[in-house]
Amino acid sequence: MIATPLGRDYRLLWSAAVSSRFGDALRTPALALLAAALTRDPRAVAVVTVAGQLPPLLLGLLGGVYADRWDRRRTMALVDALRAAVVAALAATVAVDRAGVPALVATAFLLAALGVLFDAASFALLPALVPAPALPAANGRLQAGTALAGGLLGAPLAGVLFAVSPSVPLTVDAATFALAALLTLALSRSAAGPGRGARPGSDRSAPGPGRRGTAAGPDGREGRREGGSARRSVWREAADGVRWLRGEPTMWRITLLSAGTNLAISALMAVLVLYALDVLRVPPAGYGLFMAAVVLGGLAGALGAGRLAARLGTTPALRAVLLTQTVALAGFALVRHPVPAGLALAVFAGGSTVWNSLWAAYGQGRVPAALLGRVGATQRMAALLTAPVGATLAGLAGAAYGVGPVVGAAAVVFALVTLAAWRALRPVAPAPDDAPPTTAGTAARPGPLRSR
Repeated sequence: MIATPLGRDYRLLWSAAVSSRFGDALRTPALALLAAALTRDPRAVAVVTVAGQLPPLLLGLLGGVYADRWDRRRTMALVDALRAAVVAALAATVAVDRAGVPALVATAFLLAALGVLFDAASFALLPALVPAPALPAANGRLQAGTALAGGLLGAPLAGVLFAVSPSVPLTVDAATFALAALLTLALSRSAAGPGRGARPGSDRSAPGPGRRGTAAGPDGREGRREGGSARRSVWREAADGVRWLRGEPTMWRITLLSAGTNLAISALMAVLVLYALDVLRVPPAGYGLFMAAVVLGGLAGALGAGRLAARLGTTPALRAVLLTQTVALAGFALVRHPVPAGLALAVFAGGSTVWNSLWAAYGQGRVPAALLGRVGATQRMAALLTAPVGATLAGLAGAAYGVGPVVGAAAVVFALVTLAAWRALRPVAPAPDDAPPTTAGTAARPGPLRSR
């Protein structure tokens, strides 16, 4: 999977991401099991979950600013070292039976807050490690590796290790963060910092479409260069990323389309277990096998993302992905047997990883290097804002009308987004936006069905 011409630095980053994702897959169920062991109050258990979901929305723009200000390689290594210390402290507390719900909440919040900075830095660092035309394949392989480590290896092992001792999966998670920090430090120094690491002859510092001025001047005015005058305020720097994204039509449209699909994805995930058990009649013992289709579909989609972009072009591929997902989700809503439903869900999950890979590569290929952290963070925040709305609406609608109509409504939302995409992402001649990136928003650690 990683024996490619993408180079040593990419292999190091890939290995760090896979190691860290494996630890996440152990820690996440361990925190849920710990919360359930400490209290049966659903509100307390929900607080632990919410604590891990708030930082990307509250701190996303700040993470982008500091990812552009600081040495990205050292930032990622330091963040992973801090996360290793946080998880190790919780593991020690659990081992001596002193953990409580407040400790779980604090740990979930701190890890997610640190993850915001890590995701912004890793998104901005990748274009400095691989050639620009290889970005779709590089993002796809990152998604494939993290899906394999998290879905096929980490998740099944989490319960086994927790049964040995609740502190064991947390201890292993701390070790994976420490390993990821060491791997990140081994990256070449040339890929380190904001605006550095651009390849000779690249155009990563070029202004955005329709603009004049330098890379750091998203509004057409000359931006600040390293070593220049005193820094502007954090919020003004964050606003630069927002303005740049808002002024790049295709990227802004892709972000809005992602927000629309996340509304449907979060609604689907909120009721998926009930839909599988009550509507599809999946036996509880077979639910893990049913969900394995999601992981396998996502893995296949991630590995094929680069080839699809090379064959069709990025924006045509994004339109084709939405159409395929709409058909798959409609089939999932209509069938009533676990096998065809599992196949439809696998296709849908594969489309999600292709989309995640391609829209990340599209932005990494066009955003100026000095703005990559901020623009990527803005993309993720805007796209994720609809996720809690979708989950909330799914819960209310499912309680009132049943889970079947919720899945049908998700398919309708996807159909509407696909219709919008067919117009918003239509090829235009000459169409530099519709070709794979030729110049320099993590990758994050999205699973196949997680919000984009």
